[in-house]
Amino acid sequence: MSDRLIIAQSKGSTLDLLLPMANRHGLIAGATGTGKTVTLQVLAEQFSQAGIPVFMADIKGDLSGLGQIGGGNIKVAARAKELGLTTIEYADNPVVYWDVFGQKGHPMRATVSDMGPLLLSRILNLNDTQTGVLTAVFKAADDQGWLLLDLKDLRAMLQYASQNAQKLIVEYGNISAASVGAIQRGLLQLEHEGGEHLFGEPMFNFADLMQTNENGRGVINILSAETLHNTPRLYATLLLWLLSELYENLAEVGDLDKPKLVFFFDEAHLLFNDAPKVLLDKIEQVVRLIRSKAVGIYFVSQNPLDIPDKILGQLGNRIQHALRAFTPRDQKAVKAAAQTFRSNPNINVETAITELGVGEALVSFLDEKGRPHPVEIGKIFPPMSRLGPVTDQERQKIIRNSGFYGYYEETIDRESAYEILKEQVERKAGKEIQSEGDHGFDWRDMLGGEGNSKRSGRQPQGIIETVAKSAARTVGGEIGRQILRGILGSILGKNRR
Repeated sequence: MSDRLIIAQSKGSTLDLLLPMANRHGLIAGATGTGKTVTLQVLAEQFSQAGIPVFMADIKGDLSGLGQIGGGNIKVAARAKELGLTTIEYADNPVVYWDVFGQKGHPMRATVSDMGPLLLSRILNLNDTQTGVLTAVFKAADDQGWLLLDLKDLRAMLQYASQNAQKLIVEYGNISAASVGAIQRGLLQLEHEGGEHLFGEPMFNFADLMQTNENGRGVINILSAETLHNTPRLYATLLLWLLSELYENLAEVGDLDKPKLVFFFDEAHLLFNDAPKVLLDKIEQVVRLIRSKAVGIYFVSQNPLDIPDKILGQLGNRIQHALRAFTPRDQKAVKAAAQTFRSNPNINVETAITELGVGEALVSFLDEKGRPHPVEIGKIFPPMSRLGPVTDQERQKIIRNSGFYGYYEETIDRESAYEILKEQVERKAGKEIQSEGDHGFDWRDMLGGEGNSKRSGRQPQGIIETVAKSAARTVGGEIGRQILRGILGSILGKNRR
């Protein structure tokens, strides 16, 4: 097996990415329509052929074609002829499709506890005070041993914290009703955008990203992000969570002969937009240290200025497609991009960036000693898989033939914070009912029969209404009403929402 990936051709020679340097991260940049998607496809299938698993988000649906044999595309044939390729060995790739919403791939879930308050605050767009309250609620749940698995657990815990704020203030600080209300509103907005699909069990197993098939080829994991991308914070936070979990769970291995996994982060600017400093520091730490765990991260963005300087400086492998210099910001981006390459006396990089054709790029990879090669203008090789999306029938066939089919599709709802708090309310309601009975209350009233109500002239009151009123007096608030709906639903034989 070769220790290099052949990505592009320049003046008759190839531009190769060395596998031992592939975990030094990279950047693929360029304006819309300049060929970034094809470059992603070529890189993914080359890594797969080298036995390296890949994770990538599919923003437009085009990358799903990695799972089908190529051929029959005029543009691909023209590029092959331009590069002097007499034949192309068209082939498909081992792929697994994932989808937070479970429609175009296996569901991908996290538990609320595993996502943690920092990343969840990012999704909910909380300020520092609200983030502090959310952190306190997480800590209180941990101290009680109450699991936060899905959004109903978090809602229940927020209501518990709000109603017991005076008891919790000494240990956890002030938990104001205003902050809890802001978090609850954020959760409602998240649910409206479909975010509840992300949280629950079974939680995604990160070992499932690092699979090879029976032929030793790395599996390409494709996250369907066509819908998810419409909620930018949710999209960016999910990918950051995946990176963070890989960083936390993988062992240190140093420099290997090739990465264990390559992670492509498309639309990378979404990760950094309006991110608080504490989150940017976390991202920088992950990028800096995760390479020692044999994971390569490749950021994909239209503009190199989208990436903070501290992170951009750690991206050793660069593929820069054309940029357009229509505005002062565009001109600044062109100049900044040109300065990141090791100069080549034969190329005016700043001028070349604006003149590149579709499928052409400025390329600079690291050499054997980790030094960047002088920049070259290269033409990206054509992909061997299909250029374009799969059909719904082809996608569903691959999903059903996957070894994961059936496991992630079945949701699990084990005992957690919601069920524990619900049980507490039920017990308290039962004690109140028993207390009323001890003071002469006729239990036949609860069953809708004749008893004290008939003698007193009151309307009969059944068990459902009694439990509801008693528990409502005891608990009050939104969590009480939610739990009562669960109690009444079970009594009446209805499904709990």
